Amino acid sequence: MVLSKIKDNLSISGNWFKGQFKSKEELDLLNGPVGKNLFYLSLPVIVINLLQTAYNLADTFWLGQYSGEALTAITFAFPLVFFLISLGMGLAVAGSVLVAQFEGSGKTKKRDYAASQTIAFSALASVILGLFGYFFIGDIVGLLGAKGAVAASASGYLEIISIGLFSMFGFLVFQSLMRGFGDTVTPMLLMLGTVILNIIIDPLFIFGFWIIPEMGVEGAAVATVLARTLSLCIGIGLLFKGIRGPQISLSEMGPDFSFFKKMMAIGVPATVEGAGRSISVNALTAVVGWTFAGPIVAGFGIGIRIFSMIFLPAAAVGRGVESMTGQNLGAGNYDRAGETARDGAKYSFLILTGLGILTFIFADQIAGVFIGSGQENSALIASTGAEFLRYVAFSFGFIGILRSYNGSFRGAGKTATAAVISIATLGLIRLPIAYIGSIKIGTTGVWAAFFISNVAGATIAYLWYQKGTWRQKITDDDKAQGEVAEETEGFGGTITEKLGGLKPELPDFFSS
Repeated sequence: MVLSKIKDNLSISGNWFKGQFKSKEELDLLNGPVGKNLFYLSLPVIVINLLQTAYNLADTFWLGQYSGEALTAITFAFPLVFFLISLGMGLAVAGSVLVAQFEGSGKTKKRDYAASQTIAFSALASVILGLFGYFFIGDIVGLLGAKGAVAASASGYLEIISIGLFSMFGFLVFQSLMRGFGDTVTPMLLMLGTVILNIIIDPLFIFGFWIIPEMGVEGAAVATVLARTLSLCIGIGLLFKGIRGPQISLSEMGPDFSFFKKMMAIGVPATVEGAGRSISVNALTAVVGWTFAGPIVAGFGIGIRIFSMIFLPAAAVGRGVESMTGQNLGAGNYDRAGETARDGAKYSFLILTGLGILTFIFADQIAGVFIGSGQENSALIASTGAEFLRYVAFSFGFIGILRSYNGSFRGAGKTATAAVISIATLGLIRLPIAYIGSIKIGTTGVWAAFFISNVAGATIAYLWYQKGTWRQKITDDDKAQGEVAEETEGFGGTITEKLGGLKPELPDFFSS
């Protein structure tokens, strides 16, 4: 009787959980209720981002138990990993935007061709970036303020990650293509399995087990690469079969440099945005690393990891807005695209403000989770992380506004606009304030820079969006002026219209 009741309860819970996630066939991004579709499109992305962060949090947790030195090393290494990936981010964004707009316009052959080309050029980019990372990225660790054994551990971690960069970057591209297609559930399920694997094998490689030697910081990198490689193999297999998304084929992966040129028109600004974010994080790490002692750096690292996890809902909604905007602009639904951005900004602000309140209240407990009880300077590390979280907590909602409007810009192909706003927020506002604040005030000055820049970035994004430049069509004359003119003069249109209007430079396939 008892077992039967437990089984019934589990069945009810499972059905409820399953009901919160909708497949592409169950969504109508072009006609259904905007808020409902955005929710179901974004929810799996939130889970994906949480799982993505779980990689970093698992490393942070286990290395925090291993030693304070290991925790400090990973604080220096994480931003550089992000920097490597951000250099190729533009290809993933370009692929997502093109797939979304071709999907919205019903041009499935062009959609599949775009996906195939994205995979081909992304594979080449990952090899180049991996070689760069292996031979050069470790040298940058010292510039961030890492010294001695900490610098050596961080460099070792980065070398292993660079070797396996193809798997980390490749799975990111897979997610982007599936998101542009309108399927965010499949990448979520795939990520779930590989994160569980990573969490299980992480301590085995860090502390050593049976025939696996104790590897410390480098062990965390090995575990991550192994888990990501498995997820990439499964994801690419799904794309080749075309079961759940665009169908790629080897015959369409031959280098098409005219198409690559069009991808770069979308992707370069997105790469600049991603690299700008990464450089900002690395520069802030350098400010903290050169100005303050090791325990402060470790506490800042914990705060940044938690900070990154807290605003993942905003990033997810931004990606959902990007996909819905792309598909609706491809179908010519401009008013619906605008409604998507507004709803995304509103819901993100409310959700993240609530999370900010909880973070402010429980900052000490949250930061303390990642510190070993017997670790040296554990109290100082935990209090530093908690102080950082309290300063930034009430700006979380503004991150939601910024991410939603920037997602809409990207979905429209206005990646240069999104890049300008992000770089202005991080490079021209946050970094200078943090630098001056660290000298004049101390750690409080760095924490305050995050709050000020988050509010300023949301304001800039909102005001820019009200210009409505993303809604306008592109004339043949305008196309020749390029992306910079597009952003400064205020004419718009969809990326598929751009590609369609440049037929002489595209293969015959695109002439229809």
